[in-house]
Amino acid sequence: MGHIFPRHTKVLPPVVARGAGVYLYDESGRQYFDGSGGAAVSCLGHSDEKVRAAIRAQLDSVAFAHTSFFTSRPAEALADRLAENAPEGIERVYLVSGGSEAVEAAIKLARQYFVEIGEPRRRHVIARRQSYHGNTLGALATGGNMWRRRQFDPLLIETSHVAPCYEYRGRSEGESATDYGRRVADELETEILRLGPETVMAFVAEPVVGATMGAVPPVPGYFRRIREICDRYGVLLILDEVMCGMGRTGTLFAIEQEGISPDITTVAKGLGAGYQPIGAMLCSARIYDAIENGSGFFQHGHTYMGHPVAAAAALAVLGRLLDDGVLARVAPMGAALREALQDAFGDHPHVGDIRGRGLFLGLELVADRATKEPFDPALRVAARLKAAAFDAGLICYPMGGTIDGQRGDHVLLAPPFIMEESHIDEIVAKLGLALEQVL
Repeated sequence: MGHIFPRHTKVLPPVVARGAGVYLYDESGRQYFDGSGGAAVSCLGHSDEKVRAAIRAQLDSVAFAHTSFFTSRPAEALADRLAENAPEGIERVYLVSGGSEAVEAAIKLARQYFVEIGEPRRRHVIARRQSYHGNTLGALATGGNMWRRRQFDPLLIETSHVAPCYEYRGRSEGESATDYGRRVADELETEILRLGPETVMAFVAEPVVGATMGAVPPVPGYFRRIREICDRYGVLLILDEVMCGMGRTGTLFAIEQEGISPDITTVAKGLGAGYQPIGAMLCSARIYDAIENGSGFFQHGHTYMGHPVAAAAALAVLGRLLDDGVLARVAPMGAALREALQDAFGDHPHVGDIRGRGLFLGLELVADRATKEPFDPALRVAARLKAAAFDAGLICYPMGGTIDGQRGDHVLLAPPFIMEESHIDEIVAKLGLALEQVL
């Protein structure tokens, strides 16, 4: 690979040559079904003409102008479209280049908000174990992915972590889903009281947990209780929808299905659908007003924020999702895929749980279904499954450490929204081949 610094120095991937629809092709001509959208990115596949045309048109107009000097029509229009469709109370949009940047902006905005309103003692962030919020130092510290954090721990800000809402492994026998959700949500209140309510600035969570646990949705009522606790103690609720948002779970924002609104939320991945690198941090009018009526300046920024070409691409993506009906395909197609996965693997001796929402689905792999005992991490089940599926022509997203950062394996599926019913059989068949080979 010449002078490129790859993700893994001992694993050299094939060279991608082209994309068409739901498929990618390498230079040898091999075809791969993009069953995870990369990392839940390519919601429109790899050859959407409307998005490509929007990019070309913007390049013909102006490619770049720094936001300390100019705004641009695509950035303004994109912010308007996002705000119009955001959860109630969310009114301002801060455009960045990806998910980690969006989470960093959210954390820094939360801190500056409290400084602006005269509560500078608020500095603590609480998040959940087995979460992932990005790879920059602030986002990494917030996340609860122990494997990603471990070697960088000395560099990370202090963050508290409470239990995730992980029904498959967390709900006790005889405990209702509602009671379980209340129990784990109440851990947040306990932690706020331990730290001192006057020192806590934010709670950060993914509405549907993505890469670290594999498409784990909350139980009913969990986020309503979280919202109540945050309101009681004046803590900001930051919801990370970088992976699960932008239609991936069947609604544009995943939290819509929980009936609450955050104070700050983050999106990326599907916002640009892979055609341009873009993300966004969105906040409530209350938070924005505190900045506007205070210093007037958010002490943050990146060179490529509000990039006109990226904004034009994202605006076209939203047009495809909202105006052309692509978003409406997600829920029914996801239900059909989940049913097919259940039919094929519901009784598999090593598939413990099939879960998710929309076209955001996960299968948790176990050594023993009855006891939920995970595989020995030394077997490297997730890594081997990823390789076997790739050899079979299926791109999927397996990961290890599902339970605690060391034990447990799952595979995440996040295919393009444009997939057809015929592709369901292809996903199931190729995943079945990989499971048979590895397990």
